[in-house]
Amino acid sequence: MHWWIVFVTLACAAANARGEAVKSIRLALPPERDAVIENIGRVFVRQIESRCDAKVTPDGEAPLVVELVVAPGIGAEGFRIEDGGAGRIRVVGNDRRGLLYGVGKLLHASRFDADGFTPGAWRGASVPKMPVRGVYFATHFQNYYQVAPIEDVTRYFEDLSLWGTNSLLVWYGMEEFNGFDDPKAQAMITRLRVLLKIVKDLGLDASLGCIGNDGYKNSPAELRADSSTVDHAGYHTNNGPRIYNLGNELCPSKPGVPELEMQFCQEKFGAFKDIGLDYWFIWPYDNGGCTCPKCAPWGANGYLRMAEPLARAYRQAFPGGKVILGTWYFDRWGVGEWDGIAAKFAEKKPDWVDYIMADNFEEYPRYPLDKGVPGGLPMLNFPDISMWGQDPWGGYGANPHPGRLQARWDETKHKLSGGFPYSEGIYEDINKVIVARLYWDPDRPAIETVRDYAAFEFGPDVADDVTTVVEIFEKNHWRNQIGPSAATAVELLDRIEPKLTPQVRQSWRWRLVRIRAAIDQEMYRNTLGQGREEVFRAAREELTAILRSQDAWPMLRPAVIPAVKREGEGQPKAENDGR
Repeated sequence: MHWWIVFVTLACAAANARGEAVKSIRLALPPERDAVIENIGRVFVRQIESRCDAKVTPDGEAPLVVELVVAPGIGAEGFRIEDGGAGRIRVVGNDRRGLLYGVGKLLHASRFDADGFTPGAWRGASVPKMPVRGVYFATHFQNYYQVAPIEDVTRYFEDLSLWGTNSLLVWYGMEEFNGFDDPKAQAMITRLRVLLKIVKDLGLDASLGCIGNDGYKNSPAELRADSSTVDHAGYHTNNGPRIYNLGNELCPSKPGVPELEMQFCQEKFGAFKDIGLDYWFIWPYDNGGCTCPKCAPWGANGYLRMAEPLARAYRQAFPGGKVILGTWYFDRWGVGEWDGIAAKFAEKKPDWVDYIMADNFEEYPRYPLDKGVPGGLPMLNFPDISMWGQDPWGGYGANPHPGRLQARWDETKHKLSGGFPYSEGIYEDINKVIVARLYWDPDRPAIETVRDYAAFEFGPDVADDVTTVVEIFEKNHWRNQIGPSAATAVELLDRIEPKLTPQVRQSWRWRLVRIRAAIDQEMYRNTLGQGREEVFRAAREELTAILRSQDAWPMLRPAVIPAVKREGEGQPKAENDGR
């Protein structure tokens, strides 16, 4: 090699180490690597090559080398990013998960544009604070997770994993099927196996669960649970005359039902035995529960009687697996469920429970915050990021609410070991990332994560403006309280769009933001008698395609076109397909 070629090569390498754009990157994997590390490398390549014109190669000359290394000593699932010499960046994972998250940090701090890939300047080490950083893909209601092409869901979970997610929970909704051998049930099992295999391929945790008294659509009617709260001892009707059962649930106080419930779970254990289930969820309500005298109050009686043998059977099928016992909607209908379970766990700490999961659709339950977690067990949350404040869910595009998530977090973080946010689709992508980062670093403000997200997904130059748009969205979150700031959001996005790469302008994340802004503006214009039906119609059609909600249940289909307000008329309400 001539001296001037050497000089130019070294000069380019030094410049790239300082963070200048490159069109070619060599990815150096550890010499001793397994399929998980290969998959982490594949995710790195996809992220770069799908976001800009740079190419990643496993060998040959390149102005930038990214070296992946596994070296224990940083802290469980932690990573370190460091310079490895001229034109070389080293991502060091404490373990394979740490390597994945280190790759995510490098990518999230970098720039992708017409000049290629500009590596981020962040250097240092980071270790997650909370051990359980999951996400729940609610695989039901014909939503995105149930119907989207597996390739799309694969890419989506990989994207989330780069933000620190370490477990995926999926659901097998028995109410849809006539038994385990129902062809539709087997099709669902096949899809769930594929989804959890995606997780395992990245070295992360696979999670499944059950309702404490679930049943199939064709389960014997004489074995069904009671759902009424009217004149039932131990229940009140402040939240309605019945608990939220779907009608297929069984009463574990009836002969034969405990054996049936065990059979149902054993069938599921067998279906996922070769994949492995790292967490098993047992859930009390919504749906679930029985209000009969022998089961009441459900959360401190029939529920626990049924949950314990199911948990022990899971532990036998998956040694080392962990049981999460849900308390969703405790004391919503039942009287003294929190007090009851606390008393029982104080008398004898359960050796069949690893975590208590506590949360609520409305305010967070006060009992574990004020009186402690029953049994002194570690606690997880289950934040709703999908349904709050908008109906239909996802019917208006992106629904970020960092302020609400921050307020809830500040109230609960001192009690938590992590959790699983509840997701009905991709429209709440920003919310998922906020929660994932709170689990990783509980003291980093949610709004800072919004800025990090905007810089990565849309570009560092527009991150502040996108953050402002997100704040406007949250201000206008309630559909009957949209104000003139909706027009400001549209104006900001109009100024931002010319600065974006073609890849970003065409991305579903950007389109969800634009659709939300367009709908909000038109809903506000409606109140002035200036609404344009064609805008609503176009937004609805595009949103339906992005969310793949053509056949979804009504609460997941984009809102119908609101009637345009005319002079002298009252403010219209957006309908939701007749739900």
